[in-house]
Amino acid sequence: MNLATIELNKLTGKKVLNYVPICIASLIFEVGAAESSLGDLVGSFWASTDDSVVLSNQLKEASSDLEALYRELRHGPEYNIDVPKGQQESVRVDESGIRFPYVFLVPENYEPTKKYPVEFMLHGGVSRPEWEPGGGWWRRGFESLKRNDRIVVVPASWNEAFWWHENQAENLPAILKILKATYNIDENRVSLTGISDGGTGAYFFAFKQPTPWATFFPYIGHPGVLRNAQSGGGYRLYFENLMGRPLYIVNGENDRLYPASSVEPFIDILMQAGVEHIWRVIPDGGHNTNWLPEERDAIESFKQENPRDALPEEVLWVSDRVDKFNRNSWVRIDELSQTPGLIEVTRENNLIEVTARGVSRFTLLLNPEEIDFSQPVSVNANGRTIFSEQVNQSADTLLFWANKDKDRTMLFTAELNLELAE
Repeated sequence: MNLATIELNKLTGKKVLNYVPICIASLIFEVGAAESSLGDLVGSFWASTDDSVVLSNQLKEASSDLEALYRELRHGPEYNIDVPKGQQESVRVDESGIRFPYVFLVPENYEPTKKYPVEFMLHGGVSRPEWEPGGGWWRRGFESLKRNDRIVVVPASWNEAFWWHENQAENLPAILKILKATYNIDENRVSLTGISDGGTGAYFFAFKQPTPWATFFPYIGHPGVLRNAQSGGGYRLYFENLMGRPLYIVNGENDRLYPASSVEPFIDILMQAGVEHIWRVIPDGGHNTNWLPEERDAIESFKQENPRDALPEEVLWVSDRVDKFNRNSWVRIDELSQTPGLIEVTRENNLIEVTARGVSRFTLLLNPEEIDFSQPVSVNANGRTIFSEQVNQSADTLLFWANKDKDRTMLFTAELNLELAE
């Protein structure tokens, strides 16, 4: 697949994981003090929300070898049953001191040995003053959102933190990591649902930062808003970035803000590009979610049928900057020779094929369940071999990316930092 860069330029508007990696399934631990200590340290590592150099060093010292450390991290901790359940209100404070309140709903019958899907719900009406703490910061109640089969997260957005602002691009993944520290979350079933402005926010994360998410549900929103500089976005949108992350889109025929006809050009491009999606147009529908009860079964089936592939064999990404929004799963763009840059990467065993335009440096993150590190790894880029040799795995690399992603299903023991000649 070699798609031309397609830019949206005509739209207006606004604990126990019961899995042992195949490659190390033959390793058998004897129960003893060292292994027990390693397990305790792994639990502390996953429960930490900080970049702890001390913990990482202790883990390296306690592990018998890299495979043992990988297996323990992949297995995960034993989660505690004595955790907050029901409706909980919390707040995250970023490095600049901005408060980001959020409510999360945990099943009353939460079981720590079971992995739970997570659904983020992005509200509309973001052009309002900052929310005040105390439980009443969202204009609607939460009873209708409570579910026994998942954890639901309702973060806050306001006039200084639209869903598509960079502070929210940091905030939502940070909240997810906070919850992962306490609850047994199914990393490959984390969905992002948004209504109105929240629907536009769901588009933002799909276009710019899809790695943690499995599926996106933009309801009665409009991606064209993201291009509007006056709304705080002014982003260029590249449809290649939607590959591999299915969308379930709903718009009302007579929506006073974003009628379905205004979104149709966007849907046409999705179809041309081959992006997996469902588009529901509600006949005579307005700017509301009155249709939701009738659509609920189809929406739930869509979630069940589309878990995230944490380590896909093919990754396609377009970026116009390298300080943010430059990574998709195991591929990262590090330097551009022109803007935007496109990279398409396909992995088959130890052979990685790369097609790049406007990219001069990039990083490939390697997982031991996908790569045979006893054999050389070859990288062909734009028709020539730029790397072919055996790669050493590193505990430092494993711990760095595990700490960064907090994701048991997306671990990396090596990274290749590669350069393309002009």
